[in-house]
Amino acid sequence: MTEEQLSSNHPTLPPTTEEDRFSWLRLMRSRKVGPATFRRLLREHGSAQNALAALPEMARAAGIEGYEICPPGVIEAELKAAKAANAQLLCLGAADFPKSLVDLSDAPPMLWAIGNLSVLQRPMIALVGARNCSSLGSRMARALASELAEHGYVVVSGLARGIDTSAHLATMATGTVAVMAGGVDVIYPTENAKLAEDLLETGLRLSEQPMGVTPQARHFPRRNRIISGLAQAVVVVEAAAKSGSLITARDALDQGREVLAVPGHPFDARAAGCNLLIRDGATLVRSAQDVIEALPQQATGSGNEPSLSTPCPDVTPNTAQKGKDGQRLHNEILSRLGPSPIAEDQLIRDIAATAGEIGPALVDLELDGRIQRQAGGLLSLAS
Repeated sequence: MTEEQLSSNHPTLPPTTEEDRFSWLRLMRSRKVGPATFRRLLREHGSAQNALAALPEMARAAGIEGYEICPPGVIEAELKAAKAANAQLLCLGAADFPKSLVDLSDAPPMLWAIGNLSVLQRPMIALVGARNCSSLGSRMARALASELAEHGYVVVSGLARGIDTSAHLATMATGTVAVMAGGVDVIYPTENAKLAEDLLETGLRLSEQPMGVTPQARHFPRRNRIISGLAQAVVVVEAAAKSGSLITARDALDQGREVLAVPGHPFDARAAGCNLLIRDGATLVRSAQDVIEALPQQATGSGNEPSLSTPCPDVTPNTAQKGKDGQRLHNEILSRLGPSPIAEDQLIRDIAATAGEIGPALVDLELDGRIQRQAGGLLSLAS
């Protein structure tokens, strides 16, 4: 009864009654039953009820003594906790289950969701990166996330410190999806409790774990394959050479998703993973436009999918005009900088623009090597 990586050409039919949903949960929560084994049992036995009845004998045949299926009381407690948290159960094959996850070999049979389910119907891009990110990395994540949101994309991340937090914060108004490593009702880290609550107005929290589960180290790699599976592409903003973000990138490659990375200085360990990804073929990212151009082109009029030729109404600004405005701002910044550093606050006052407008432009110019940032928030032209 070991977990297998199996897929089936036959779609899984979702439960249609409360009794069926109860049995699905009970089967999934039983020992040694993972996503692939769950689907195999449904195929072989026709229903979760039949699979539950067969489990003890199957365990004995596999040499497992004293095997017991998940007690009903455990599921009753989980359902009670879900009701208290206003969580909804999304089942594989149902209309509200994320379509991008359906064909994954290890797709979660069930997800608990809290928040606005409508975001699952929109195209998604994942932004992930270092928990101990740099100030520049955080600004880059915010800029990318807000620009992608302007183009109609929902940003997916993991609610962790650092890059994840920046990505969620930048897309609070348009909708963001936080995939949890523990129960959907258990906020980790606790410092993100307000963020986790605030994002529910327009966004969503998701988890395959039972309600009330505190996240453990082993849960995070499993969580990462859901982040990448939901998205058309995974963008790594900052990541060490050995990090969970690179696990997400590998999952994305296995799932046929695009992998992109923001480059960083060779001496910065937080950029080592991104630089490795780019060396190995990941698309280099300077702005959201690089992300959008790397995606498969969508046919005009193909539904909700955004495309370069058909921007989302009421959300996407005129791309050509935006490009001209961005270049004008770049030129103005460069004209006001010289070899002697000045404070970023002073530059913002001189140009009479907002920090939100100046920040992404500074990131672009810094990544292009045209300006350099010095200690104390000072800026100068690159030497």
